Amino acid sequence: MSNVRAVRLVGLAVAVGVALAACQKANKAPTQRGAPEVGVIVLQPQRIELTALLPGRTVAFRIAQVRPRVNGIIVKRLFTEGANVTAGQPLYELDPAPYKAAYDLAQAAVTKADANALTVGMKYERYQKLAARGDVSLQDKDDVTASMKQSQADQATARANLESARINLDYTKVRAPISGRTATSAFTEGALVTANQVDVLTTVTQTDPINVDLVQPSADVLRLRQQFADGKLKRADAGSALVRLQLVDDGSQYPMEGKLQFQGITVSDTTGAITLRAVFPNPEGRLLPGMYVRAVLTQGIDEQALVVPQAAIGRDIRGAAVAMVVGPDNKVEQHDVTVAAAGPNQWRVLSGLKAGDRVVVQGLQAARAGSEVKPTVIDASGADTTSEAAATGGAGATGAPAAASARKRNRPS
Repeated sequence: MSNVRAVRLVGLAVAVGVALAACQKANKAPTQRGAPEVGVIVLQPQRIELTALLPGRTVAFRIAQVRPRVNGIIVKRLFTEGANVTAGQPLYELDPAPYKAAYDLAQAAVTKADANALTVGMKYERYQKLAARGDVSLQDKDDVTASMKQSQADQATARANLESARINLDYTKVRAPISGRTATSAFTEGALVTANQVDVLTTVTQTDPINVDLVQPSADVLRLRQQFADGKLKRADAGSALVRLQLVDDGSQYPMEGKLQFQGITVSDTTGAITLRAVFPNPEGRLLPGMYVRAVLTQGIDEQALVVPQAAIGRDIRGAAVAMVVGPDNKVEQHDVTVAAAGPNQWRVLSGLKAGDRVVVQGLQAARAGSEVKPTVIDASGADTTSEAAATGGAGATGAPAAASARKRNRPS
């Protein structure tokens, strides 16, 4: 029995040894794993319009404060508060009686001056004939000449006083200086008003068309000017750039396009931005003064732009923008790039990449610098461009940072 037991123990030991040797051999065998697959796009120059999404606020095209120009008592209000009025339309009527009397008095003075001038003129003509024959002295001739000129001056003075009286009489009707919508009336019938008083009777606001004041960082303006000067960009419109509008309150698109009127020349001390002004038609009065809006401004055209999805651009530990590029040997290279916003979820490459580069847009987790990958070319329109950061046109020369989650997702190891 002892011999049989010994034989069994020996057999068990041999079996255990064989199993351990097999496990060690299996552990030493190399694992055969293929190169990871990544999706790439091949950069090709394309024509794009460069737009900027700028914050702004609507401003009335014109605002006129209505004040009386003569003293008087308001006898009538001739408009409805909040109604549209036209330039020259009477808004208030002051008591015209004292000014009508002054006008009549001035008119009578004109009649008197005309009658006196007629008599003096006839006398002057007779004295000229007598003086030619030597029947009157030179003194008499000079006196009648002076009288004629005096009568002419009296006529001019009387007519000027008549015109002044007529103007004051007309000023008893306080008229709208511009076309637009009236505000509330600060005075009612029976109120005493004075010429050019501080308090306004009402205001008239013109909102068709309407101004939109925009602000743009000065760095973006300088960068665009340099690119125009270098010939890298061309202007979208030789006249004035077109502007589209988004309403902040409800996010809707304003149906009519506006035009950029001017660009400021002064940089704000507090914001470092430059003010731009656009003008929009507003026939229905949808835009009201003081509304906050966003304007999409077409600033230029790049005929040879290199555009990549936002998901293709990551950030390194320095915070600099980088892109992962697949080289000719299918090995991944990390390129430092400079980008600017080119539209929703897209970057325009300013430096660091060239036409023909294969940029990784899918499988970035597996695309490590120096590693070998298996690239698959995908359509740029079908690339994964999902990003939590919207392209708002505020990217500077080095590119605006994407959302934190996008940076973490795209950051190369």
